[in-house]
Amino acid sequence: MTKLLLAGALMALLALPAAAQNAPEGTPTRIRGTVEKLDGQSLMVESRDGQQLTIVLAPNFAVRYLVKKSLADVKSGDFVATTSTKGTDGKNHSVELRIFPEAMRGLGEGQYAWDLMPDSLMTNATVTGIAGAPQGQTLKVTYKGGESEIVVGPDTPVFTYESGDASLLKPGAAVFLVALKKPDGTLAAQGVTAEKDGLRPPM
Repeated sequence: MTKLLLAGALMALLALPAAAQNAPEGTPTRIRGTVEKLDGQSLMVESRDGQQLTIVLAPNFAVRYLVKKSLADVKSGDFVATTSTKGTDGKNHSVELRIFPEAMRGLGEGQYAWDLMPDSLMTNATVTGIAGAPQGQTLKVTYKGGESEIVVGPDTPVFTYESGDASLLKPGAAVFLVALKKPDGTLAAQGVTAEKDGLRPPM
């Protein structure tokens, strides 16, 4: 699978709220759940809240998975995505962090509300500084229109993306995707992040 194809799929995955304003037919809808069945381009998923959903995948749909990295792999200049929550110290603490391959630089750029857990944020940004913290490291990141600091603890899981195929979309596999919900209620998506070797999408 080419980097271009994966980049296109991740663009759908990490669509900014602003992107919804430009979406010609539909509203980006985040879906977390487990696969029930893949029938051609129709992916049937039971969402984490128990809904039975059918998502029509694009003809050239991409499947990707995550592989483990470490905090030591994060370098100044990397483009990263991280879910964070506010700590008792008032700082944003990373729940999970993903290092994007270079081809995906800039996708989903910004900091905005996220729905992984209550009061969580998603930050997609470029690392401009790394400093030691009482536990782990503090990443200074910049994005269009702003900057932020994220505390990444030593136990925070760190990942990067790899390309997979439809064989990962087997019954029971955990998945995460952003689908376009069209006015008639149907769901369509360009790609899926799927569980591989027991590693479930954490975002």
